[in-house]
Amino acid sequence: MYRARSVINNLVPFLPSAVGPERFAAWLQRSGAGPLSSLLASRHYNAPVATEPFLNGSSSAYVEEMYNAWLADPKSVHASWDSFFRSSSAGAPPGAAYQAPPNLAELGRNQVPVSSLVPFMGGASPALSGGPVNEKIIDDHLAVQAIIRSYQIRGHHIAKLDPLGINSADLDDRHPPELLYSHYSFDEADMDRTFKLPSTTFIGGKEKSLTLREILRRLENAYCRHIGVEFMFINSLEQCNWIRQKLETPGIMEMDKDEKRLLLARLTRATGSIHEQKNKMSTELGVESVVMGMPHRGRLNVLANVCRKPLEQIFTQFAALEAADDGSGDVKYHLGTYIERLNRVTNKNIRLAVVANPSHLEAVDPIVQGKTRAEQFYRGDGEGKKVMSILLHGDAAFCGQGVVFETFHLSDLPDYTTHGTIHIVVNNQIGFTTDPRHSRSSPYCTDVARVVNAPIFHVNSDDPEAVMHVCKIAAEWRNTFHKDCVIDLVSYRRNGHNEIDEPMFTQPLMYNIIKKTKPGLDLYADQLISEGVCNEEEVKDVRDKYDKICEEAYSNARKETHIKYKDWLDSPWSGFFEGKDPLKVSPTGVKEDTLVHIGKRFSSPPPNAAEFVIHKGIERILKARMQMVEQRSVDWALAEAMAFGSLLKEGIHVRLSGQDVERGTFSHRHHVLHHQKVDKATYRILANLYPDQAPYTVCNSSLSEFGVLGFELGFSMTNPNALVCWEAQFGDFNNTAQCIIDQFISSGQAKWVRQSGLVMLQPHGLEGMGPEHSSARLERFLQMSADDPDYFPPESEEFAVRQLHDINWIVANCSTPANYFHILRRQIALPFRKPLILMTPKSLLRHPEAKSSFDEMTEATEFQRVIADDGPASKSPSSVKRLVFCSGKVYYDLKKAREERKLADSVAISRVEQISPFPYDLVKKECAKYPNAELVWSQEEHKNQGAWSYVQPRFHTALNGSRHVTYCGRPTAASPATGSKMQHLRELAALLDDTLRV
Repeated sequence: MYRARSVINNLVPFLPSAVGPERFAAWLQRSGAGPLSSLLASRHYNAPVATEPFLNGSSSAYVEEMYNAWLADPKSVHASWDSFFRSSSAGAPPGAAYQAPPNLAELGRNQVPVSSLVPFMGGASPALSGGPVNEKIIDDHLAVQAIIRSYQIRGHHIAKLDPLGINSADLDDRHPPELLYSHYSFDEADMDRTFKLPSTTFIGGKEKSLTLREILRRLENAYCRHIGVEFMFINSLEQCNWIRQKLETPGIMEMDKDEKRLLLARLTRATGSIHEQKNKMSTELGVESVVMGMPHRGRLNVLANVCRKPLEQIFTQFAALEAADDGSGDVKYHLGTYIERLNRVTNKNIRLAVVANPSHLEAVDPIVQGKTRAEQFYRGDGEGKKVMSILLHGDAAFCGQGVVFETFHLSDLPDYTTHGTIHIVVNNQIGFTTDPRHSRSSPYCTDVARVVNAPIFHVNSDDPEAVMHVCKIAAEWRNTFHKDCVIDLVSYRRNGHNEIDEPMFTQPLMYNIIKKTKPGLDLYADQLISEGVCNEEEVKDVRDKYDKICEEAYSNARKETHIKYKDWLDSPWSGFFEGKDPLKVSPTGVKEDTLVHIGKRFSSPPPNAAEFVIHKGIERILKARMQMVEQRSVDWALAEAMAFGSLLKEGIHVRLSGQDVERGTFSHRHHVLHHQKVDKATYRILANLYPDQAPYTVCNSSLSEFGVLGFELGFSMTNPNALVCWEAQFGDFNNTAQCIIDQFISSGQAKWVRQSGLVMLQPHGLEGMGPEHSSARLERFLQMSADDPDYFPPESEEFAVRQLHDINWIVANCSTPANYFHILRRQIALPFRKPLILMTPKSLLRHPEAKSSFDEMTEATEFQRVIADDGPASKSPSSVKRLVFCSGKVYYDLKKAREERKLADSVAISRVEQISPFPYDLVKKECAKYPNAELVWSQEEHKNQGAWSYVQPRFHTALNGSRHVTYCGRPTAASPATGSKMQHLRELAALLDDTLRV
């Protein structure tokens, strides 16, 4: 023993000066070292005392054993150890007898006795017991690690995911060679060799080593049965290890008998059990509200079996009854709902909302996210622990619709994240009649999710227990990491696209097999019976019980006489409509003190101006603003700030979102000031107006319109007492959000009794800058306005507000900052909510005449639907030869030309600020004022664009056909504007000549 101590003393102190502790420890780790590595890697082994714990460890026994073997036969150990022991026994000083351990290169060149590796490996692997260690042995250990990693990366490629057994879910039937043990030169003789497990796997549980046969069996169970997982692309080791543990730990998928019986009962109610499991787990983890979006396939099942919407209300939708609510309604499989119920498993209440969605399958995705974010915001749920979203998708739509990508790219943006969404792809392996091989270029329909590092769980839908396990992992993943994840539920349609569609036309092979395939419920019932969990009588009792529930609900539904669409609201505004006069509008003017306070704060640098360095250009802008405040006037940006600020003072949350809205596309807004010397240091002026104000959110969005506009619409649907604005970078960008506009904004109230006060700000105007960024397509919004061009509503004091109440949305083209101020505030002052489509200016942002006085914004002032001419012509109306109606920016061009031509006495110009609903009463009054004037409508847009097609028949109705209105402006054109500045100026001159010809 003394001699062994001497040997170790000779070895240990030498290491730091020879190879260094880090280098030696690294070698030990690569060699699979155990206890010895921690001791030798320690920085304390230079001290004499370090030999004591070393000798007490298992490694000292190996050294002593080797030394005794050397004493018996010097040839039984490697030559390097023979040399070491000889030198040490001869009295060599510490360190002098040490011989460097063999490296991997030497192992490849020489056969090395296993005993020579023992001191550095902390114990011999069973696979290395006896015999020479050569390159194959080292390669075999590395190969086992490579096999484990290959299963983790590519195991999903051979998972049994298709319930029909026809297709490979990744459209590739090849077996990756790296999943074959023969690929690594193993054969059957190697299957019972034992290998140490690396730290990157959990298949061993508490076991540290397994035979190759058992390693492969456990990997196949984890990754290649009915669950296939894509996660190794995630660039977080913590997240990858978390998923490995949830999949690889032995026995982790096991369910007890009670859980299996409950699952059978849920399957009997329908396959809604998927969502039940996520909701159950999420409720246990603290979630109180779940917002869901989905296409129409399976919607009624989700409403009935997940949300537990009363079956009577669902059956009523099938009875072809008239609607009891205003509006045209929508088909039963488009409707949403909101319900609060008790989760009997967790004994906690949970709120469930399914957002209404048309047949544009993925259009609802960003709306759900916006609604979820809003609920989190108003609950103060900054981490998404109380409110979560679940999105259901079809496989063909998930990979085919661009809004899916846009929505994913909002998932981690600070002002758009919902802190993790669970996506479920109901993968029927077919899009209507299109084979997936013809509908996507990606291997999986879910590949779009990889762009945000979302783990993807593919699962065979005919294995309910695997589905439950995946849903549990998904819920825990979201709760742990607050990031998106995807469940790809690989399944099939038992019928065609609907119950009467003939699928054999296009998928004969698939549907021949489907005819012979038992439904998933029957398969699982058979499984539980074979396992002894239940018997056939118990299965029948569960089915009979639910059949009875359905029959009673159907009987009750037949007693209903009308469909109540209010029962299908996805977010009822409790208390908002009650106790209000539906035709009474609150004042929109404010006290001058409020205007001055907001104006001065908005015109001042941050309070710590000495430390917060702002741009010199911003200093000039702030000084100019302050001068306007002192002169009691406002431009467009200042009027907007005063509208927002006054609402914030009143406790109304304001949210402004869109591309570059913080600064403003035209560098006019500057709601976020940036420190010029400190990165990410910012100051938000409107968020710091009053100590007790409502929060102000201004946020630059991703370069998206479809997704972001949908998000803001969803946000606006949650709380009626908030002003939510989306600004297009240029008005023509609303083109790429047209689906949201058509399906949700213009018709949402009619289809789903779903009101929204969303404001769409659309920079609009022809200024010689080419066909792009000129037109917000005003004509499209007006075409979708629901007022009747042939109907003049009865005139009364409530005429204007009744029009707003009855219209589907408001379309305006304001020409003054004061009117902009009032129309924004009116959105909150109304006793109901309507979307506002607002054409906003570009050049007018800095036009010297586009300014308003405080007198137009103080108490007792309001929005002017029509701004009448107040110049010389109005003083002598009977002598006016031409009355020109116009809207928006063109007014300033006409006004300037009228002055240059000295026509102020003979030409009156009136501005229609609110185009829809049309101000019949004021137009009639204005025309009557000028009885001898020729009536003209002048617009900058081409004749087939702009407001002309909308206003022409309404002028006729307002005047009862007694007078004719003439169009003056550009002729018809396919493009919104010319690309030539000179051509633009010629067109403008012609427009002015035509309009002012008297």
